[in-house]
Amino acid sequence: MARGHQKIQAQQKNAKKQEDAKKGGSDQKAAALKALKHQCTVCKAMMPDPKTYKQHFQSRHPKSDLPAELVEVAA
Repeated sequence: MARGHQKIQAQQKNAKKQEDAKKGGSDQKAAALKALKHQCTVCKAMMPDPKTYKQHFQSRHPKSDLPAELVEVAA
């Protein structure tokens, strides 16, 4: 019964992997949220940098006035 032994080994390996993930392995969601620093004043969407924020604001909210922090940003 070689397959039975392989199955047990695979289950143990998966259990160890799950335990390591719970302990604080790489959390991609948290890292992605940390990178998003700028929040749109109109729709509250998050952007990583001022250039992206300005492009978002100009394309999604053309009728709204540009926030003061984005006036001098080069797009």
